[in-house]
Amino acid sequence: MKINHIRNATSIIEYANTRFLIDPMLGEKGSFGAFPNAPRIDQGNPIVDLPMSLDKIINNIDAIFLTHLHLDHFDEVAQKVLNKNIKVFTQNENEASQVRNVGFKDVEVLSELTTFNGIKLIKTPGEHGRGEIVEDMGPVCGVIFEHQSEQKLYIAGDTVMYSKVKETINHFEPEIIVVNGGDNQFYYGSSLIMNGYDVYQVAKAAPNSKVIVVHMEAVNHWNLSRHSLKELTRDMGIEKQVLIPNDGEQYTFNSLS
Repeated sequence: MKINHIRNATSIIEYANTRFLIDPMLGEKGSFGAFPNAPRIDQGNPIVDLPMSLDKIINNIDAIFLTHLHLDHFDEVAQKVLNKNIKVFTQNENEASQVRNVGFKDVEVLSELTTFNGIKLIKTPGEHGRGEIVEDMGPVCGVIFEHQSEQKLYIAGDTVMYSKVKETINHFEPEIIVVNGGDNQFYYGSSLIMNGYDVYQVAKAAPNSKVIVVHMEAVNHWNLSRHSLKELTRDMGIEKQVLIPNDGEQYTFNSLS
């Protein structure tokens, strides 16, 4: 298994000889507006450049996985440049319809029984914040990857740490967990994704797993920097368990075969 973190929640996952593109935000720096009622309102999104060429990202992709359709997970550039014949997985039929409406031909709603190229893809729950803001942010999901030749992978998506994330970890016991951890916030409501304490809770819930933290310092409403999270992991004694990639950084994990 290879996990190449691109930027924000965008990554390329090579899993059981299949290349998945996760939550593609592919536009140039500043290609869409800042999220309102939030810090750095003067900076257009994304606030950082892609770490590699667009061609290198989009070539040889077998499937696209969309945890939800917010612009920082599926922007207009991704909608335009990606091959419309690539398999796309979405969390529900409403979002599948939206993806078909921008030209994608092979769109499937993820379930608890989905398979692709012999890989089990299991939809997992998430909550995009805490309290009343969850309804404003709309539904989100994550996914478990399972294959006999690979370690189990859990991509949590845009969620805070809450009971169902812990239940997912306890039930599936993934060896590799990818969480979105920039503590992104508006000037109202709660954290929209995991903060430092959430990351700590994930690590403690899965002490034998590697936890990869992404969705950091890429869109204007981030609230937790990589540097601060690294300091927190050292203070909490989990710095060897928690990986905090720079944009463009890749990790390789041993297969089981």
